[in-house]
Amino acid sequence: MTLITTNVQCKIKNSFRVQQVAGMFDLPVNDSAQEQFEVDVPSTDEAWQIGAIVGPSGSGKSTVARAAFGDAFYQPGQWSRESAVIDGFGDLPIKQITRALTAVGLGSPPSWLKPYQVLSTGEKFRCELARALLRGTSLQTCLKASEARTSQEIRSTVVFDEFTSVVDRTVARVASAAVAKAIRGGHVGSRLVVVSCHDDILPWLSPDWVVDMAARTCTWNAAERRCLRRPAIRLEIVRAKRAAWRIFARHHYLSGSLSRAAQVFLAIWQDRPVALCAVVAMYGHKGRRRIHRLVTLPDFQGIGIGSALLDHISQLEQSRGQRVNITTSHPGVIAHCRGSP
Repeated sequence: MTLITTNVQCKIKNSFRVQQVAGMFDLPVNDSAQEQFEVDVPSTDEAWQIGAIVGPSGSGKSTVARAAFGDAFYQPGQWSRESAVIDGFGDLPIKQITRALTAVGLGSPPSWLKPYQVLSTGEKFRCELARALLRGTSLQTCLKASEARTSQEIRSTVVFDEFTSVVDRTVARVASAAVAKAIRGGHVGSRLVVVSCHDDILPWLSPDWVVDMAARTCTWNAAERRCLRRPAIRLEIVRAKRAAWRIFARHHYLSGSLSRAAQVFLAIWQDRPVALCAVVAMYGHKGRRRIHRLVTLPDFQGIGIGSALLDHISQLEQSRGQRVNITTSHPGVIAHCRGSP
């Protein structure tokens, strides 16, 4: 633990209106304004993967983060107005880029091919997050999560300011859970410190430590320094009509069409459809079914909703004596299927 003490100061230019405000509120008029911030912050030599610095505006979050982590502070760069976002990550290998985008919850290949400027606010946020994490990731194979907790080989650290400030709170929670899952699963080789005025993300981000700038305290999560448990995501899976495909069609990375013979299932979360799975008979193969379409809406990607729906439908078909096939080139689906029972 390191005690961070930092002072910020700015000049105050005297004027008639400055004197008016000072007189109205009985304020002293000084040549400058200054404030000191002092708080304990975990050092990069300690074993942790995710940290959070939270507090209201003006509480010194960014100032303390810069003082504690210096060059690790991520500065958003420019994105080309014409090129696809997939071309905005320098000379990194394509597999590493797509893995990072999928890890932070931007798992829609159609979105990868669009220019940054036409993406939604949530998609732009995820692109910036992926770029930040990739800048802090070496090209070597990432440590496994279990090794990262004990190994002396320290990961690069990335500090992301204004984390989730530009997105709605549902997207903020999902994105927090997605990046936490990626880091703890060893899919991203960087450690992350988020700086945010929103503390609703903490249960979803599950940080190892939290610096609260309002109280000027640093808290490790549990005495054994275990992360917070993420809130449960309870899905309702229902049969649906083919018309439900209209919500998901433009987000699928193959065709926008749906077979007339498809059986459609929806995953519902908080009374909202968030994922779709369509199943058809596998022609020429008796007793086999094929996953025809599998789509999770962009705002809900990265936390395993599509994988849970896939497993559930496969289990359902298996209970009916069917075998299930799926053909995919999506890295996230391939990774899940490799480890799925």
